[in-house]
Amino acid sequence: MHLDVSAASVLDVYRLLVEVVTPRPIAWVTSVDREGRVNLAPFSFFNAFGANPPVVVFSPTLRRDGTKKDTLRNVEAIGEFVIHAAVESLAREVNLSSKELPFGDSEVALAGLKLIPSLRVKPPRLAEAPTALECRLIQIVPIGSGPIAANLVIGEVLMFHVDDAVLDEHGRVDPRKLRTIARLGGDYYCRSTDLFEMKRPM
Repeated sequence: MHLDVSAASVLDVYRLLVEVVTPRPIAWVTSVDREGRVNLAPFSFFNAFGANPPVVVFSPTLRRDGTKKDTLRNVEAIGEFVIHAAVESLAREVNLSSKELPFGDSEVALAGLKLIPSLRVKPPRLAEAPTALECRLIQIVPIGSGPIAANLVIGEVLMFHVDDAVLDEHGRVDPRKLRTIARLGGDYYCRSTDLFEMKRPM
């Protein structure tokens, strides 16, 4: 199979991209608008890109009609957000929160979740999530235009919250306890429970 991007539809390119670039970690993001209304949404274009300072990047792509998603609008307005780990025990809620609701309606209520105040940023945290990263916006880099165009939201992590229940005896996050999930292509997800270990070469 060969796909020349210049001759393909945007949707075909998107589908192949998310089927090949796998697994993709999920940024489960809370944000607020200027009225303080909370939005919750998952984004699988996400990763960490540095530790001094700690930097994370996620991309709320434009909708298929070319309009901005609520998370992007909120981050543009407020400049803060919170990223939670998407974990197996909350997979149903992660999926529910991907539903597009009218602007200002909260996916938190739809998913039956509870909010607790953050310490350094305005958007609240999810009480049920075992980890949360309170972030301040560094920059938004739009790339392209039209349906599914990228908007790289670059944020600095100001505060980490990690539930002691997912730590090992040395105080490190134990992936067997955290049990994150990740996105594949189509409707598929995967679990981080099939683990193997390799020491880095010296």
